Amino acid sequence: MQLARKIIIADDHPLFRSALQQAVRQLIPGVEIQQAETLPEVQEVAEKNTDADLVLLDLNMPGAHGYSGLVFLRSHFPEIPVVVVSACEDPAVMCQAIDHEAAGYIAKSSSLEEISAAVEQVLNGDIYLPAKARQHQHAPDAVALDLAGKLASLTPQQFRVLTMMSEGMLNKQIAYDLDVSEATIKAHVTAIFRKLGVRTRTQAVIAVQSLDIERPDLATSSE
Repeated sequence: MQLARKIIIADDHPLFRSALQQAVRQLIPGVEIQQAETLPEVQEVAEKNTDADLVLLDLNMPGAHGYSGLVFLRSHFPEIPVVVVSACEDPAVMCQAIDHEAAGYIAKSSSLEEISAAVEQVLNGDIYLPAKARQHQHAPDAVALDLAGKLASLTPQQFRVLTMMSEGMLNKQIAYDLDVSEATIKAHVTAIFRKLGVRTRTQAVIAVQSLDIERPDLATSSE
């Protein structure tokens, strides 16, 4: 197995982060683990740890819309494999994650042994999918992949601005939080509209929200 030196765990549930840490440390003693609880934190941690060997990414975390975090990481840090970790066990969602260039998909109901085996397989250069996903008849969603390509064209700062827009924040609020001028935010918003092919904030927000995974699949989960 490839020796991993650093792994990023991105999940907003402390107990599950602890479980992932336990699984990873059992597999790779001495590995350095960086953590993040929100998508903006994932961005910051990834930017500071470009030498990471793997990201374990929760789809349903603050600031994320379904596959948006995965799309961001794969577009800006293509050398770091990303394994989705989610409570959603819909085989279609698992396969869609692979369409968006995830290196694997781990269900949160997995045992520590299963998580360790999945991480080991990915670090060996393979793609990990649960059996139910491998058996699923799947056709990629061309519309979703086209949108993902447009999102991937955003700069990290533009992606941050779009994330904050999707949370209902105004330009003035975004400028304050990012410590830049409102004119700078307006310029980012104009660029976002152009890259996404939309004309309004509402259309931009609807576009990124379309990457959300189906909520009914999560309604009965622990996530």
